[in-house]
Amino acid sequence: MSKSIGNTVAPEDVTKQYGADILRLWVAQSDYTADLRIGPEILKGVADSYRRLRNTFRYLLGSRVEGSPAVSDMPELERWVLHRLAELDQVVRDGYAKYDFQGVFQALFNFATVELSAFYFDIRKDALYCDGSTPRRAAARHTLDLILERLNAWLAPVLVFTMEEVWLERSGGAGSIHLEDIPETPASWIDDALAAKWATIRRVRRVVTGALEVERQQKTIGSSLEAAPQVFVDAETADILKSVEFEDVCITSQIEIIAGEAPEGAFTLDDTPGVAVVFQKAQGNKCQRSWKILPEVGQYDPPDVCKRCSEALKELAS
Repeated sequence: MSKSIGNTVAPEDVTKQYGADILRLWVAQSDYTADLRIGPEILKGVADSYRRLRNTFRYLLGSRVEGSPAVSDMPELERWVLHRLAELDQVVRDGYAKYDFQGVFQALFNFATVELSAFYFDIRKDALYCDGSTPRRAAARHTLDLILERLNAWLAPVLVFTMEEVWLERSGGAGSIHLEDIPETPASWIDDALAAKWATIRRVRRVVTGALEVERQQKTIGSSLEAAPQVFVDAETADILKSVEFEDVCITSQIEIIAGEAPEGAFTLDDTPGVAVVFQKAQGNKCQRSWKILPEVGQYDPPDVCKRCSEALKELAS
């Protein structure tokens, strides 16, 4: 085994070093009520799932911090994550009670790879890397620790050795995850209204992401931060989008939300009616720290960064 979960493990070394956990993962992914199939290609797919989970834990271990900001003071995005943790807590407890390892693993794998890696991590990496000592960054790092604490315990019955390695890295080598109970998750984290709101935000984000992918394939842009799209939605959805930092959610430098009909030729998705996107390039200069393109770049010290990064650099220097 590697010395630390934080170390990178080459793909060819995964099966050799973590074969026991990969076999357990194969069982957890399978419907054990029917005949099981196994072979090199099947195990290759399982090893890929294992690597994706391992990368999730590497990110969590490298970014989280212990602390306890009040949940009510957290940004909506972090409170949405806590809501999902509360929902998953019940799924995990019910699933293990019924020996439904496949259901538990699928729920946790989808959460780790889709809702965390492809959504939450992707959005918050900007704040984690570029913010100074802001409440947003502190809330994100604390939320990452809460995620780590629960995923570590939830996956311990399946990834026995890897979750022990995660625990030892997090605890500084003390104790064992297999002597710990699943942490209690406060019922107050459940917020159905917030979940419904963010379902709408994620639905619109899919259309924006699709529009930007078209421009990327056409070599119009290389990064989504080069874009400043116009998003056309109904008035109610526009109010929802304007209540959050939607440009950060879409990972663009700027964004314009318009309540009204979209012009002809706007990008749409068939399964997401009522949302249309018109591509525009971001205006301004590129911040050499955050890579956002903003009109304000050049007005602060040093001259090649935006206001936020200028303040963060001054904080680091003090």
